[in-house]
Amino acid sequence: MAALLQRPHAAVLCLSILYLTGGMSIPDPKQREALIKQESSMQTGGQQVLTDAEQRLNARLLKMKQDEVEREEFPPAMHFFKARELIRNSPIFKLLQKMPKGGALHLHDFSMVDVEWLVKNATYRPHCYICFTSRSVRFIFSSQQPKPLTNCSSWTLLESLRAKTVNTTDLDNSIMGNLTLFTDKDPEAVYPTQTVVWSIFEETFQAAYGLVTYAPVFKDYFYQGLSQFYMDNVMYLELRAILPEIYDLDGRTYDRAWTLKTCQDISRQFVANHPDFVGVRIIFTAKRTINTNTMLKVVEEAMKLYRDFPDIMAGFDLVGWEDGGRPLWYYRDALSLPVARGVPLPFFFHAGETNSQGTEIDQNILDALLFNTSRIGHGFALTRHPVAKEWSRKYGVAVEVCPISNQVLKLVKDLRNHPAAALMSENHPVVISSDDPAIFGAFGLSYDFYEAFVGFGGMRSHVGSLKQLAINSIRYSSLTPEQKEKALSLWQRRWDKFVSENAF
Repeated sequence: MAALLQRPHAAVLCLSILYLTGGMSIPDPKQREALIKQESSMQTGGQQVLTDAEQRLNARLLKMKQDEVEREEFPPAMHFFKARELIRNSPIFKLLQKMPKGGALHLHDFSMVDVEWLVKNATYRPHCYICFTSRSVRFIFSSQQPKPLTNCSSWTLLESLRAKTVNTTDLDNSIMGNLTLFTDKDPEAVYPTQTVVWSIFEETFQAAYGLVTYAPVFKDYFYQGLSQFYMDNVMYLELRAILPEIYDLDGRTYDRAWTLKTCQDISRQFVANHPDFVGVRIIFTAKRTINTNTMLKVVEEAMKLYRDFPDIMAGFDLVGWEDGGRPLWYYRDALSLPVARGVPLPFFFHAGETNSQGTEIDQNILDALLFNTSRIGHGFALTRHPVAKEWSRKYGVAVEVCPISNQVLKLVKDLRNHPAAALMSENHPVVISSDDPAIFGAFGLSYDFYEAFVGFGGMRSHVGSLKQLAINSIRYSSLTPEQKEKALSLWQRRWDKFVSENAF
C-alpha cells in the first residue's frame, strides 16, 4: 500500500494517458482489469492474503450475498425495525453470529442488555416500585413506600400490580415498550423527526435508570451484558458509562469509585470464568448539556479515576444528542485541563453524529482531533471534512461506525448510502460497533456487522473485509501494546477455528 501511495500505479498511468489524449484510445481490457484490481486492493481488507480455507469460505459467503442482493426486500435498504426478521433468518447473519468479531468499542452501559431480560429479571424482584409519567415509567427499589416523584403517579409495588392484572404478559410488554425504541408499527410514522426520536430515545434511559442503578441489579446487569456479547462471539468491550450513583434497598448510595471498582471486579470474575474473553474497559462520560463549571469538576474527577483505576478506566467522552447539545469547543477550558496539568486522560469523543453542515456542531469533528481524541465516535460527518479525514487517516484515529444506530436515529435511510461505505472503500481506519443494541431491538454485534458487510460493502466486501474489521477492533482499542498482541493471538486462534468449521 505504501508503494501505491508513493508512485502512480500502472493502471493509473494508463488512465492518465487516456485522459491526456482526449479519450481517443480504445480502452484496453487489461487496463480495465488493472484498475478494478487496484480499487479492490484499496478497500478494507483488500491487502489481506487469504488462505485456501478462507478462499473457500469467501466463495460460500459471496454466493450467500448474491442471493441476498437479489431478494425482493433488501434489508440494508430498509429500516432496521422492518428488516430485523429478514436479517435474523439470513444465512449470512447466522454465519456472522459464529464469527469471532474482536471487540465492541462503542457501546453504552445502560443499553447493552436485552430489555426482556431486564423486565423478566429486575422487575420481578421484591420491593420493586413503578410510577407512571405522561410519557413513560420510572422504577425504584425500596423497603418502604418511596417518597413521591415529581411529575409521576404515586408509587405502586409491581408485585401488587401484577397480582391485580389479568394479563401480566401485556403489562410486561408495556413495560418493555418503554425501554426500547423498537416498534412493530411504521417506524417512519412513529419517529418522524430527529427531535422526536431523540426525545423518546433519551426517555428510555430514564425509564431504565432506577432499575439498573439498584446495586443487586447493577451487578447482575453488568455480568449479563458481558454474557450476551460473549455469546455473540465478542471477546472485548469498551463501554461508555456515566458511572451513576448506585443505591441499596435502604437508600444508601455509592459513588463513582465504587461503581468503577464493581465493574472491575465483575469483569475480572467474568474473565476468570471465560478465559477466552479479554475483558472490559470503561470510558467515563458526561452529558454535553452541562455547564462549564460542572464540566471542569467532572474532568477533574475523570483524571482522578484514570489515575486510581488504570486497568479498567480507558478515558473520557461527552454523550447525548450532538445537535441538541453544546459543541466541544464550548468546553475547551475543561477539556484542556489534563494537558495543562500534565495529567494523562485519553479522550474518545462522539463527533460528527450529525447531518448539519457548517454549524458549530459540525466542527466537533475537527475539534475532537484538536483535543487529540483516540477515536471518533460515529464520525458520520467525516467525509464532509477533508482535512479531518486526512488527519484521521494519517494518525490512525479510527472511526467507530454504528450502522443501525445511525439509521434508527435518522441520519441515513438506506445503509448502502452510509458515509462509511466510502471510508471502507479506501481502507480508512474504522471499527464496527452497536452503540445501544437493546434499545434498537438488536443483540450483541452481529446485526451491525451484517449491515456493514452486506450494506456498505455490496458485492465487493469479502472475508478479508470481515477479518480486517475484527483486527481493527483490537488494533484501535485502548489496550496496551502487550495486551493487543495477546488479544490478537487469542482472536487468531478463534478465527482459524471458525474458518475451518465453515469453509466447505
